Parts: sequence; C-alpha cells; structure tokens
Amino acid sequence: MKLIIQIPCLNEEDQLPATLGALPREVPGFDVVEWLIIDDGSTDRTIEVARAHGIDHIVKLTNNKGLATAFQAGLDASLKLGADVVVNTDADNQYSADAIPALVAPIVNREADMVVGDRNVRNIEHFSFVKKMLQVAGSWVLRQASGTDVPDATSGFRAYNREAALSLIVVSKFTYTLESLIQAGKSLVAVTHVPVQTNEKTRESRLFGSMWGYVRRNTVAIFRIYAGYSPLFVFTVLAVVLLFAAGLAWAPFLWDWLVHGDREGHLQSILLGGVLLVASVQAFALGVIADLISAHRVISQRTLERVRRIELQIGVEPTHYLAANDPREAPVEPAATRGNGTAGTATAASATNGNGNGAAEPADSADSDDDAVDDVVDLSSRQPKT
Repeated sequence: MKLIIQIPCLNEEDQLPATLGALPREVPGFDVVEWLIIDDGSTDRTIEVARAHGIDHIVKLTNNKGLATAFQAGLDASLKLGADVVVNTDADNQYSADAIPALVAPIVNREADMVVGDRNVRNIEHFSFVKKMLQVAGSWVLRQASGTDVPDATSGFRAYNREAALSLIVVSKFTYTLESLIQAGKSLVAVTHVPVQTNEKTRESRLFGSMWGYVRRNTVAIFRIYAGYSPLFVFTVLAVVLLFAAGLAWAPFLWDWLVHGDREGHLQSILLGGVLLVASVQAFALGVIADLISAHRVISQRTLERVRRIELQIGVEPTHYLAANDPREAPVEPAATRGNGTAGTATAASATNGNGNGAAEPADSADSDDDAVDDVVDLSSRQPKT
C-alpha cells in the first residue's frame, strides 16, 4: 500500500524544513510513504526548499487559488500517483507528525474511510479562551449539520482512503474542512477521529485576518454548505418562521374581530400578514425546487467520481504536476491501470538518489492521440450496463 502525505503551501520556505524534517518515511501498514506539496502561487523559494528536503512530488498552481482549491488539487494528484491513503497536514508544522501512524490506523484496520485529528482545543495553550469557546461551539454546530461525532471540525490534519478521496468534491473557495465533513456525513462515509498532538505556534494564521472575520466567514460557509445538502429542511424552517410572523401580524385584527366583533381598522397588520403569508408559501416552494436540484447535484457528484476512476484507469497525469528532481523536467505520467481495474498505480520508473528517495522519470510519450481514444473506447465498452 502507498501513503502520500500532502501539504498545501503558500510562501512557506521558512516553515517547510521543520515540517518536512518531521515527516515519516515508514508507517506501519504501508510499503511506500511519499511526500507531496501543493504550491498555491508562492512567490518565495518554497519549491526549492521542498526539493532540498527530499520532497517526492510537486503540484504547482499558476497563482494563488485558495486553500480549498489547493487541497483538492493535491487530493487529485495523490490519487493519480497511486495513493491508497492520503494524509493532509499543514505547512506551518502545527500538527505533530508523530501522530500520523495513529491517524491512518483506523483506515488500515478497515474501521473508517476518513479520519480527523482531534487537537483537543481546550488544552492548546496558545489559543485564547474566546478562541477555544468559538472552536468548541463551531464544532458542535458542524456535528449537528454533518451528523458526525467529530469534536474538532476545523482540524486540517486528516486521512482519507481511496474511496473517500474519489467521492470528495470541494466547491467552497475558503476552506475545505467544513464542506468535506458535511459532505462525508451526508454521503454516509465512515468518519472517525483520533487524538493528536500539536506543536508550538510558529506564525499567525493566514486564512483569516481576525477572529471575528473567521467566525463570520465560517458561519456563512456552514449555512451555504448545509443548505446545499438539505435545502428542503432549511427552506421549510424559513417558511414556518414566516408563517408564524404572519400570524403575529394578524393577531390584533383577529383579537378585535373574534373577541369584540370589530372588523374595522388594522389595515397595516392585515397587509403585513398577507405579505408574510405569501413569502412563507414562496419559501416552501423554493425548498421543494431546491431539493429537486439537490438530487441532480448527487447525480453530478457520482458522475464525477466515475470520471475520476476512468482517469485513473487510463493513466491521466496530474494537473500542474512538476517532477521533484528538476524544475525543467516535463510532467510525468504517474498513474496506470491497477489489477482490479478501479484504481491507478505509478508507472513512471523511480530513480534512487543518495538519501533513498525515489524521483519520478519523464513519462514515455510514444502513445498517439488515436491510441488514447482507442483506450477510452475500449474501456467504455467494458463498463457494465446499469
């Protein structure tokens, strides 16, 4: 089995030496352990430093696209590089690499598809009291929204097996932690958590400018993601609230009419109640429509998952991939058909360097476009009909 540890990076030349220096090369249950960085438009020497410290794979985005995009690009590349399990960690060395064996153990033992590292935020010394309480409250909201029992919902220290990674689709541009957890819960992915240790703080977070800005963005993100997966429930609640408000607006008129027999006046209350009633009906109708659209989202997600499997079978190379040993080297073709026909393994030969790390050789480009088309046609002809 192959484990790939991926690290999204943005101008991390000062942090990478410590982060990479702590990563393991051997993990129980795996034959191969490789490292991958996703350079999210860095303007410093992030790539050069990573190469100097033995990185195996590099995904270089052309400009800064955000943490969520970088995470998804790394996940896609790891799958095409033949990973059976992918571990995501931060470049600032926030998470202790010694916890990686424990993080992947539930997946190795076939007890879970996705594992989240629990930092036990209440005991992190450099977190302020307010930040600890906000983290605890936010994680509680995420547990309710996702239907999981993960106590540290914003932890980026996570492990995914191949099936979980294939089905994961991150749409948010802000962060992947919230959406991936809600999606996993709604998709009935087996999610668990393990306690992990954290290291001393090395720099301020770049994901948000202030604590309250982070809370605001996360609150909006949670609502949007949850509404995307449970639109009928969200709009039904909104419709009930509007209907209740309409009843309150009509209350003065109804009281005078039923108690005193007076139906004069209260024109404003009647109009307001009528507007709120119409809005309530519209909100429920929008919920029904959104629920139907949500069904198409599920179909699109399954279609994309099958496309990913086909890409692995025919050996499509990762996007924005760079060879770790030479920045001028052409992209390699790292994936090939697995024996079971559902996942790819690395086909590029590895050249062993002085420290024992393998570096990918350039792919053979002898296959013509016609051959590639024939492969796809042949592959499609062997797909079972549904």
